[in-house]
Amino acid sequence: MPAKVVVVGSINMDLVTRAPRLPRGGETLIGESFATVHGGKGANQAVAAARLGAQVSMVGCVGSDAYGEELRGALLAEQIDCQAVSIVEGSSGVALIVVDDNSQNAIVIVAGANGALTSEVIDRFDSVLQAADVMICQQEVPDATVGYALARGRALGKIVILNPAPASRPLPPDWYASIDYLIPNESEAAALSGLPVDSLETAETAATRLIGMGASKVIITLGAQGLLFANGKNFEHFPAPTVKAVDTTAAGDTFVGGFAAALAAGESEAEAIRFGQIAAALSVTRAGAQPSIPTLSDVQAFKAP
Repeated sequence: MPAKVVVVGSINMDLVTRAPRLPRGGETLIGESFATVHGGKGANQAVAAARLGAQVSMVGCVGSDAYGEELRGALLAEQIDCQAVSIVEGSSGVALIVVDDNSQNAIVIVAGANGALTSEVIDRFDSVLQAADVMICQQEVPDATVGYALARGRALGKIVILNPAPASRPLPPDWYASIDYLIPNESEAAALSGLPVDSLETAETAATRLIGMGASKVIITLGAQGLLFANGKNFEHFPAPTVKAVDTTAAGDTFVGGFAAALAAGESEAEAIRFGQIAAALSVTRAGAQPSIPTLSDVQAFKAP
């Protein structure tokens, strides 16, 4: 049977425009293109895990608007179990994304229906959590819900992954005991640790502080610099595969989904990290969030000599 991953998190419609550069405060730029793309960190990670070989269930909420119907349908098309994707009155979550000519992006998120994902919803679909091997959470849904889901995952004995995104402040101290793998990027690691993170060396310092705060294992993704894996006092740097970047949207989500799928399949930490890195590298060679996420065969072809 395929390894089972459950994702508790956000489902958004991404409204994406490309521009020569990111606008400054008060400035209006002429955009080059516009598209609506299925997204949300939770949904992106669910799609990544599914395309990369796992059997995936999604726990989340969409609105009663046209976006909600489309978003739920897109997850079903990926063979993702959506029995725990609830439809609530009002608008679906949206993300406003600007991508510049250097493939960097700026994002504003409006929670919409994602705000209706509560602990009561988690309890209603507890059987979905029980059936999984690995649980993934992010922070685009209410903090109280994230904390509750993490604790429930730990109580059920699952491998628990938290991608603390978006992060603007340290995590609640009691969350750490429930997390097996904390996976922030540079800015998120800086927000959680209170330290600057702009190099491999500063990432080590931040990871040391996060472990001191209670984190068990930390993976700080560093874009083109690869990532840092910290386990206690030991550090390992994994260089990034070399590719030509087109759009970095959902690269982090692709890594998390790929890493989770590989862990759930019984791969070692190092193997799961490399698998996730290749998937993320392939994703940045394509535009969009979910459209950019590769398949298992894509990754296997990349790995082939």
